[in-house]
Amino acid sequence: MSSSSCMDSLSLLVVSAFLLFPTALFQLSNGGVTSSFIRKSEPSVDMPFDADVFQPPPGYNAPQQVRIMQGDHEGKAVIVSWVTPSEPGPRIVFYGMAEEKRRYKAHASSVTTYRFFDYSSGFIHHCLLKNLEHDTEYFYQIGIGESSRQFSFKTPPAVGPDVPYTFGIIGDLGQTYDSNETLSHYLANQRGQAVLFVGDLSYADDHPNHDNRRWDTFGRMIERSIAYQPWITTAGNHEIDFAPEIGEVAPFKPYKRRYRVPYKASQSTSPLWYSVKRASAYIIALSSYSAYGKYTPQYQWLQNELPKVNRTETPWLIVLVHSPLYNSYNYHYMEGETMRVQFESWFVEYKVDLVLSGHVHAYERSERVSNIAYNITNNDATPIPDPSAPVYITIGDGGNIEGLATNFTEPQPSYSAYREASFGHAILDIKNRTHAYYAWYRNHDGNAVLGDSVCFYNRYWGSNER
Repeated sequence: MSSSSCMDSLSLLVVSAFLLFPTALFQLSNGGVTSSFIRKSEPSVDMPFDADVFQPPPGYNAPQQVRIMQGDHEGKAVIVSWVTPSEPGPRIVFYGMAEEKRRYKAHASSVTTYRFFDYSSGFIHHCLLKNLEHDTEYFYQIGIGESSRQFSFKTPPAVGPDVPYTFGIIGDLGQTYDSNETLSHYLANQRGQAVLFVGDLSYADDHPNHDNRRWDTFGRMIERSIAYQPWITTAGNHEIDFAPEIGEVAPFKPYKRRYRVPYKASQSTSPLWYSVKRASAYIIALSSYSAYGKYTPQYQWLQNELPKVNRTETPWLIVLVHSPLYNSYNYHYMEGETMRVQFESWFVEYKVDLVLSGHVHAYERSERVSNIAYNITNNDATPIPDPSAPVYITIGDGGNIEGLATNFTEPQPSYSAYREASFGHAILDIKNRTHAYYAWYRNHDGNAVLGDSVCFYNRYWGSNER
């Protein structure tokens, strides 16, 4: 896709936004744009346990909370996970390229349970399907008899520099009515082939004693997406589940038991930081809530990982981390500063294209800026335009129980390109090695009108971004 055609498409969409949704006005400031759109004022409320989207499938011990994750570094393997509530289910996954003929089977490598305070989990199964063909639809079946369930997924194309691919981007989802609306809008978009999820999933820890039943309801709610396409996840603060007052002192226990990632494939020593390749993208997930100072395992892993990225093979370099490094809301302001000091110079040196974050329950897109000159003894403490720097996107607007962040810092800083306190999701549509189209949708607009959109020019191959 040429730069002119990408910009023509963007111009048409901007005009359409004003024609179709004229009340979404904008305020110009010292920085970029602060949307004056006013979100409805109703509080976020978790859906009740008997909500339709939380109901388990029929049949005794039927598999539930089914989800898939990329199972290797290249995209030729898939981890299938599921929960059976009453007893360990059959460990076998039958799968194949035709719905009526599943020629292969794989056995779950682990079946585990855990306790959290007074909660006992169901039986959590993890099964690796490997040696899959690229760009191929597979059908898979778990369970037996009347309790068996069938799903499908499509593997990504083979890794390559001009392979188009489309990601959904979601963060801080939770399980409120707004959360369900966000997920429904993403599914209605029908373009995303995998989800980049930037942390804070169930928000179980916002309930008394970290009510882990909310991990189960969340798993059943998102099954309609995650059973069919992988969610590439990073952990947020609501995944820590550290509660010494009730005797729970093992951080990330529910998250690590439930959500398996292929961290060993990238020589990581922890599932909280890892990388995968998918089509033309190289995706690095980091942990804001694990040690990342010099000499720590995460620091050393990232130091070794970034030089491995071959931009002639995977031109798009994307980092997922929960706490934003740049943020102009008064909520969680500068909480990502220590990681910015530690890693920003690497992001600039290796020309990271995008850094995706959550944590702040609103939406913001930055300009390409860096603040790597500042060293405490000088006065260079202001971010400056930097064509080698990433765009920082905060998208912690999934709809969780804590509600929206509506308090902006004023005036809007120069590094902030667009910000809006609304719930929503985004789509990143990679066209080729040089261009990608990005669009953010606010929930209020449904799926027809954009809140924010831009063409990204690859930092390695097409740095003349306008």
